[in-house]
Amino acid sequence: MSWTPDGYVAVVTIFNFQKYRHIESPGWKLGWTWAKKEVIWSMLGGQATEQGDCSRFKGNIPHCCKKNPTIVDLLPGTPYNQQIANCCKGGVISSWVQDPANAASSFQLSVGQAGTSNKTVRLPKNFTLLGPGPGYTCGPAKIVKPSKFTTPDKRRVTQALMTWNVTCSYSQFLAQKTPTCCVSLSAFYNDTIVGCPTCSCGCKNITQPGTCVDPDSPHIASVVSNSDKNNLAPLVQCTSHMCPVRIHWHVKLNYKEYWRVKIAITNFNYRMNYTQWNLVAQHPNFDNLTQIFSFNYEPLTPYGSINDTAMLWGVKFYNDLLMQAGPYGNVQSELLFKKDKTTFTFDKGWAFPRRIYFNGENCVMPPPDSYPYLPNYGVRLPISMLHLIVTIMASSVVLLSYLW
Repeated sequence: MSWTPDGYVAVVTIFNFQKYRHIESPGWKLGWTWAKKEVIWSMLGGQATEQGDCSRFKGNIPHCCKKNPTIVDLLPGTPYNQQIANCCKGGVISSWVQDPANAASSFQLSVGQAGTSNKTVRLPKNFTLLGPGPGYTCGPAKIVKPSKFTTPDKRRVTQALMTWNVTCSYSQFLAQKTPTCCVSLSAFYNDTIVGCPTCSCGCKNITQPGTCVDPDSPHIASVVSNSDKNNLAPLVQCTSHMCPVRIHWHVKLNYKEYWRVKIAITNFNYRMNYTQWNLVAQHPNFDNLTQIFSFNYEPLTPYGSINDTAMLWGVKFYNDLLMQAGPYGNVQSELLFKKDKTTFTFDKGWAFPRRIYFNGENCVMPPPDSYPYLPNYGVRLPISMLHLIVTIMASSVVLLSYLW
């Protein structure tokens, strides 16, 4: 943004262009390695987690002297003289579809012992992003056209002195070794409830007590309260699937022109309240979604005319917070679909979703051959050969008796 006697002042902005994956509490951490012997004199809207060794400086001490600083966002309630625009949200960044106004986070830093012109500045390298855990891989910084800014009266445009971009991509396989959610299914036309597949997110470790929490334990309150709140690893309720989150899809009712589905999301994680959660479901009938109750809805159309994917999230101040495991750890809604006579059927599991994502993570689905099936009342019961022979012999005896 400007040059200083020994460096420059820069504004760093993290844009979240992901449609349905946000960065939740405890927030992002951004790191890099300086190309030379740069230091951070001061910051607004963020702070370095460690100051490092600044013993070579006399008098004015820098904010951070580390070769590889790690920056975090400031918390809400920070004094105004320490803030800039888009800062101070505790590192939480919304997804692009859910809340585009809060899909960015910024901080300002004054860099010293650096270049003082476009030719002498050296770009930082080895960028890392935690959001809040692993999963993101960042590429090298690349110089791009300087960012431009329009004045509030829209009569003048200014621009930065220099701009570079770093692109970070996400991988679920890097983020965690096991899945984080699973799906269960049921329908009004079948008494069978298909639960999450066993060991969807891991198996109960019998040799290590305490890896999960028994909900019927009389000491559950003390176990949960004594757990490490800074530990991002989930502390889950003991279940057959061992997933922190379960999504249940229930085909509820069938009308002449419509059909209804109930979705229930249950939190089994005692360490996590899921703020600004979202759910993405794929089903061919979303192109005829008529009404949704108590959830927000936005269609996702990555393939243009094909509208088979929906993003759902909670209503603000009503159910946008999925509480930790317990009596309040669930949210639910119902969806009303209009039937398309050319494609609609309850047969062969058509009424169930093709894929489910929770907070951007792919959930484990039951195997298709286990889906609740539609009873076929037109099929006759099989007749054994012995029963057929006995019936024919009995009929022959009756006929001979009549002839006699």
